[in-house]
Amino acid sequence: MKKRVETGVKGLDEMLGGGLIPNRTYLLRGGAGVGKTILSLQFLLEGAKRGENVVYVTLEEPADEVIENAEILGLKIPESGFYIIDASPTGDHSIFGEMFFENLVPDVQGLKAALETMIEKIKPTKVVIDPVTMLEIASKSEVEYRRELLLLCKLLSIHKVTSLITSQKTEESAEDFIASGVIEMRTYDVKGKMVRSIRIRKMRGSDFDSTVRPYRIGTGGIVVYSREYLFE
Repeated sequence: MKKRVETGVKGLDEMLGGGLIPNRTYLLRGGAGVGKTILSLQFLLEGAKRGENVVYVTLEEPADEVIENAEILGLKIPESGFYIIDASPTGDHSIFGEMFFENLVPDVQGLKAALETMIEKIKPTKVVIDPVTMLEIASKSEVEYRRELLLLCKLLSIHKVTSLITSQKTEESAEDFIASGVIEMRTYDVKGKMVRSIRIRKMRGSDFDSTVRPYRIGTGGIVVYSREYLFE
């Protein structure tokens, strides 16, 4: 069996049977505020800590805000080995350009070219695209979005990268069928308190714990309580 790729999230790797199968693309989905970006950064930082090159592609939140928010939680972005492509609306590699003002065609092809150039140059082991659903906004149709998503995942597969793509959708969608695995994050209101939960919905070629488990976000990032039950 292939050596697993650890996510860097305490408890989640235990649910995954040691981590992710390498060189595949996985979907991390959930609504706003559940911690998708935090988990994604922990995933990359685990690789950087081992001396690997990693790439974070932000399509929504400006890179400087991502870094600032991470450091508030004690997640220090290293000066070497951790590469960022800022494709947010205000970023250097924005896929949107001036589309909101001049109705120009979004530069999704430019994003893929920039990503491929970086992958070929630094040969990263891990890539995160956060959130991939911004590509849907930049696509003319659902068919075009699916095609772009497939081509993007193919690019990552060809270069043997283990990747996470995040989605703001909370229900099954096109991303679920393309990804090799699906991790779902949710929040519940229990007696006036917000309770966070994580569940592995799918993991091709691997056994996994499908139980809904609680997690917390605090200093150091996300911790999953892999032996506790949210519902009893």
